[in-house]
Parts: sequence; structure tokens; C-alpha cells
Amino acid sequence: MTTLKAHVPPKLKPLFMAERGKYRYRGAYGGRGSGKSYSFALMAAILGYKYPMRILCTREYQASIKESFHAEIKRAIYDNPWLLFNYDVGVDYLRGKNGTEFIFRGLRRNMSAIKSMAQIDLCIIEEAEDIPEYSFVELFPTVRAPKSEIWLIWNPRDENSPVDRRFRVKRDDAYIVEMNYRDNPWFPEVLEHERQHDQKTMDVATYAHIWEGEYLKNSNAQILADKIRVDEFEPKEHWDGPYHGLDFGFANDPTTANRVWIADRRLYIEYEANKVKLELDRTAEFIKERIPGIEKYKIRADSARPESINYLQRNGLPKITGVSKWQGSVEDGIQHLRSYDEIVIHPRCKETIREARLYSYKVDRLTGDVLPQIVDAHNHHIDDIRYAVNPLIKKPGEIKSTPVRGLI
Repeated sequence: MTTLKAHVPPKLKPLFMAERGKYRYRGAYGGRGSGKSYSFALMAAILGYKYPMRILCTREYQASIKESFHAEIKRAIYDNPWLLFNYDVGVDYLRGKNGTEFIFRGLRRNMSAIKSMAQIDLCIIEEAEDIPEYSFVELFPTVRAPKSEIWLIWNPRDENSPVDRRFRVKRDDAYIVEMNYRDNPWFPEVLEHERQHDQKTMDVATYAHIWEGEYLKNSNAQILADKIRVDEFEPKEHWDGPYHGLDFGFANDPTTANRVWIADRRLYIEYEANKVKLELDRTAEFIKERIPGIEKYKIRADSARPESINYLQRNGLPKITGVSKWQGSVEDGIQHLRSYDEIVIHPRCKETIREARLYSYKVDRLTGDVLPQIVDAHNHHIDDIRYAVNPLIKKPGEIKSTPVRGLI
């Protein structure tokens, strides 16, 4: 017997391995380059090869076949000769030799015709972020054949969008996966060059939305938005540092650490360590593997965990110490970080980059006003960086001199 193979990103395999009809809804959300659209197109073509089906491919607006999911499915079929042998691929149609039929319609102008369609076995909703609630209400009951399913693909934009309200919550009838470029083992080099360029040139909110699958937020709410630059660098002889900070994880929060330098009114972040559910007896080894020579330097850590600090002093990080805190120390630390002309982050510090772009103030949901309250999220690396430079942070009523060597 010939075994037919198709490749999808490992993160999507459990979603597609579930038997047909087990989940009413399957979906993936995230940023550009994740491979989610191609993977869903490929699996739809495979399903249509295996079973004779009517598959509706839709989005809110579709003025022509060029704007439809047709091109993505066609590409998936052409990439797999065994699929191409079993499909009749036309300019504006796709039909399986077993009777499978793909239908391409926009919801806004074709809802009445879609509602009259019979025997829709699978509905694929592309760009589901743009679908209004009333379209979901009218569409979903239309897909009602035995074992019928609805697949959704979207790049999140608004936190309260209809697709998010319906599917970013846990529900027994849905299997939803977050997919970003890091999850795509075939992420192409040409897109990597584009991503790196965008990372250096785009405003933080737009980059996070396009590439990290984050909501498109008010850039004025991003605390470090205008300070971040991602670029490679090598520490120079005249730089002050290195300085090190560590933030302990709690439950599902990561334990984090960073190495930073100061030079020419810039803060440079050279290395990071990041792991969720990192056991204390593995912490020193894990951090030393990712931040070379860190055990030789003073490490300033969250003083809320004195027992953990004492343990690490005896087990691999002898110079670790608790950092001083005071009322308003977080706000004073943010003010200090913003006092640098730039915060330059090395590209290898991927989680630090992500947090720096997402660390934000709260925004009033009704007016859009930026509030003077910090969102308690995306702050683990930011916290340990504050700890690293803690002696330089100006407390209320205190005068600080220009940063110089001596923190280590």
C-alpha cells in the first residue's frame, strides 16, 4: 500500500489529527508567515480527496476569484502531485474526481445564496477577524451536514472582535491554536529578511500586530514604544557593565534574566534567559547556559523571594542579591528606562523584544484614552532589567550622578 504524505507545522498536527466531526470548529490565529493559511488549504484538499464533499471557502468581502482562498488551495494541490492527479484545477474552480466541489463566495453580498446552499460539509472562513457578529449568526446554522465543520483563520486586531469573543475562550466544541512565524519550520528566508527590516523600522504596535499576532493597540500606550531598537552589537571597551537582573517565575510566569550594558546614553540588552515552570534547582544551570559567565557578576533579583536567593547563593550563583524596592519603584524604574536615548536589544533576545513591544499602560475601552496605570503583563524581562540597573534609578527627592562603572 502506498503511503501518501503531507507536511504541516508540528503545532498544527494535533488540530488536524482529531477525527472528522470531533470538533465543530477548528482554527488558528496569529501573525504573518506562520503557514496557517497554507496548512488549512492543504488539509482541506486532503479531506476533499478522501471524502466527496462540498467545501465553502468564504470571507467577508470577495469581489473576484483572485481575492478568494482559491489560490492558496491551488498552490497546495500543485505542491503535491498525488493531489493534483485527483483534482481538476480551473481558473475559477476546483473539483475532485470523487465529486468534491470547492465553492468560493464573499459573505457580504452572497449571504442569501449561501443560506440556500445544501449539504455544506466544510466551511473555511479566511480573515475571520473581519467577520461581523451578524454574519456568524446567519452563516453557522447553514453549515449543518452530518459531521460538518467550520474552520477559521485570522490575524487578531481588536481584542473584542466577534471572532475573538467566540473562539479565544475555552469551549468543548472548538480546537483553536495560536500560530506565529516561530511555529513555522519552513518560514522562508525572504520573509525573515522582511521581518527583520520591519522589526527595526516599524512602530512597535504595528510590528507586534503583523508578526506576533498581537492586537493592534494604541501605540501611545506602549511604555517603551519610541525607545526600542533591535540590532546586533558587540560590547566595547568603554561601555559600563555588564549588569544582570533576575525575576523569579510564579506558576505559569517565566523565570527571566538579562545582561545589560550602558554606553553613550543607551541601554544595551545583550543576552536573555527565559523559561516557564523552571525548577529552582535547575535555575542556576539554565541561566548560566544562556548568559555566559553570569556567575562571576553580581545579579540583582526580586527581593520578594529571599529563600530562593539564599538557595542560589549556595548553588551556582554566589553573587546573587535581593534588590531594594520602595513605593513607586516600578514607575521610577520606567522613568529611568525612558531616560536613555535608546534601548538597543540584540536580536537573539526574542522574548525581551516581545515584552518591550507589548509592555503598556491601560487604555479606556470606551474613550481610547491612555490611563496612568500599567498593565500587569509582558513585564518579566522589563522587571529584571530594572533590577539590573536598580542602583542607578532615581528615588523621589534623590539626585543621581551620571552612570559609571562599579555596579558589579
